Amino acid sequence: MLRKLSAAAGGVAVVLILAACGTGGPVSGAPADKEHGRKLFQNVCAGCHTLAAAGARGKVGPNLDDSFAQARSEGFKESAILDIVHDQIKFPGQYPVQQNNPDFLTANMPANLVKGQDAIDVAAFVAANAGLKPFAATIVVTGTNGKQIFVAECGGCHTLAAAGTTGTRGPKLDALKPPFPVVKNQVIHGGAVMPAFKGVLKDAQINAVAKYVAEHAGQK
Repeated sequence: MLRKLSAAAGGVAVVLILAACGTGGPVSGAPADKEHGRKLFQNVCAGCHTLAAAGARGKVGPNLDDSFAQARSEGFKESAILDIVHDQIKFPGQYPVQQNNPDFLTANMPANLVKGQDAIDVAAFVAANAGLKPFAATIVVTGTNGKQIFVAECGGCHTLAAAGTTGTRGPKLDALKPPFPVVKNQVIHGGAVMPAFKGVLKDAQINAVAKYVAEHAGQK
């Protein structure tokens, strides 16, 4: 049997399909550390997904709040959502990116970005928080700590040893040494799949995260 969850993510229809056969099987009965899952989500997933409880506003992949608000309205229990998310981590399908993107419907999340207990923890955190009204345990960076901003907004896509992030969608910053003006311009305007943060981050936050990257990149 197939169940379909549909929602709008930035004006794009997002379809998640769970098949009863051929997936990783239920893990909803396994012990899970949701706080650990939150930290992993912020580090690995936040660059691509929106999830209010993680302070994540990524726009590359599906908006998880929108997707699972629909699921909850259709009667999906938290345990079912946990199993869906866990299966999506192990066996990601195609999902839409921006409609004017030439790769529309061909972008795929890499499989097994987190594995084993880490995958269960991430799935449990998402299942407990995605699509809730009001959202639970919202964590948003409001200060000007460059490292905190980087981890929350950039770490899901970029590897930077100083920040403890291991994202692989964007450039590995440990191998680069961009100067402050270049980093700041990139943060403001974005590029390729990187979103523009002008209007998302305050000017002082943009300066702080650009300074942090310029000072800590290229050290490995």
